[in-house]
Amino acid sequence: MTTSNNRTPHNAAEYDKSVRQTIPYYETIQSEIVDLIRTIKPEVKCWLDTGCGTGYLVEIALPHFPQTSFILNDPSEPMLKQAMSRLSGLPEACVKYLPPTPSENLNIYKNEIHPQVITAVLSHHYLHKPQRYQATKSCYQLLDDGGVFVTVENTTPNTQQGIALGLERWKRFQVEHGRTKDTAGKHASRFNSEYFPIPVEEHLKLLRETGFKAVENFWLSHMQAGFYAIK
Repeated sequence: MTTSNNRTPHNAAEYDKSVRQTIPYYETIQSEIVDLIRTIKPEVKCWLDTGCGTGYLVEIALPHFPQTSFILNDPSEPMLKQAMSRLSGLPEACVKYLPPTPSENLNIYKNEIHPQVITAVLSHHYLHKPQRYQATKSCYQLLDDGGVFVTVENTTPNTQQGIALGLERWKRFQVEHGRTKDTAGKHASRFNSEYFPIPVEEHLKLLRETGFKAVENFWLSHMQAGFYAIK
């Protein structure tokens, strides 16, 4: 069904508008991530944002972390081009870009970059379980000791009734924010066909299994959840 130029249902050039019509509290989630890092790693020197999309998270983080070097990565070249356009004019010491790389392959850079923070926002739910494990493990391996991994994903409720109610609520949100009923319905039909959400408890288990020592849920609303894990 997806006809966009990346894994999301939105073309890169339209992503900023479309994602706000699709994900409840999108901007609040991003702000919560920045606030979280201000608490856990206020002196972060290197921050990798994988699945960076159009670079919005890095844009709002920059004023709070003027001494931080940000590295942006996305498997989609069109998304990276949007991020480069958004952040154009910034010095190379401040913002760098990896070639388009799936998160599960990030460990190829383990001798080149040493982040204390890695963020992955609304990106790993496109992966099946073995790929998701490898993506999480690669982030773990890349992080410095004591580093923090922050991920936000679409999730699945624990019961079929919960799934049905969650999707209906999600469709209504989209319609009330400017999408057509047909578009909202098509988005709901992507559940477990074009993206593959897992329950909150399974997210926590995955983070523990990949080696993280402190694992917490910091955001939960609608069918999205955010987690942080410290190496």
